[in-house]
Amino acid sequence: MVTARALATLPVPAQVLALERQARRETTPCGAGDMVWHAWGTPRDGVPPLVLLHGGSGSWTHWVRNIADLMDAGRELWIPDLPGFGDSASPASGGDADALAGPMAEGLRTLFGPRQCDLVGFSFGGLTAGLLLAAHPEVARQLVVVGAPAMGVVPQRQVALKAWRHLPEAAQIAAHRYNLAALMLKDEALIDALDGLALGLHVANVVRDRMPRRRLAHTDALARALSRVDCPVHAIYGRSDALYKEWIGALEGAYAAAAPDFRGLALIDDAGHWVQFERPQAFMQALLAALRAGAGK
Repeated sequence: MVTARALATLPVPAQVLALERQARRETTPCGAGDMVWHAWGTPRDGVPPLVLLHGGSGSWTHWVRNIADLMDAGRELWIPDLPGFGDSASPASGGDADALAGPMAEGLRTLFGPRQCDLVGFSFGGLTAGLLLAAHPEVARQLVVVGAPAMGVVPQRQVALKAWRHLPEAAQIAAHRYNLAALMLKDEALIDALDGLALGLHVANVVRDRMPRRRLAHTDALARALSRVDCPVHAIYGRSDALYKEWIGALEGAYAAAAPDFRGLALIDDAGHWVQFERPQAFMQALLAALRAGAGK
């Protein structure tokens, strides 16, 4: 594990601390403890809450570069730490995305009652969102999937990440840099840009991942789940997403074949897997366009 001393060399950036101070913190039942939710903004008549799900080995901080813009767009935001990640307890059983649908659905009903949300899921969170809506379609008005795996179009894993938990502290940081460049970001300069925001968030998140043996991402589980999702579905990916590489062009057909009400795929140029962090303005344009289109049914 990265120790407190090692993490102290990667201070939490002021903008993250400021966002956390602005948030309302709510909890809902999860396993032997609670799922932690962060909320910004105020409810508006006729506008559903916008729920954002983070990626694997992540937390709410996967969305730090988008929260202010979404609030400026007038949205009430709710971002949980998914079960088994961040500050949330692990699910009662299971160690993959299929174990999260139950506590997620319970949490949404507890927070919103019968109101539907607009649901956006990044990476592992996109897979989780698809499985959630396949089992509990009533909780969301529409779904936007961002950089999600498990669409069944890639013949084998495209990224080999470096193990780090067994390494001394300095070598751990080097491994984290490698993994960010290999999987998350097309532009390696972003690892240290913005006062080291990407690296600091990544290290703080991965040391709190209690679900390390996830396997569904390497299957077609999302494609199969989407066949049972009747609400509008949009997809947004970085054109250089490392999960897909030369198979990125097969995604649109896979979504169209899987989701009964698929509304389209937006590919963001000059962006990798963590597209909303790497190209926040272009991502915001695509996301808001998708949300407007899906709201009109």
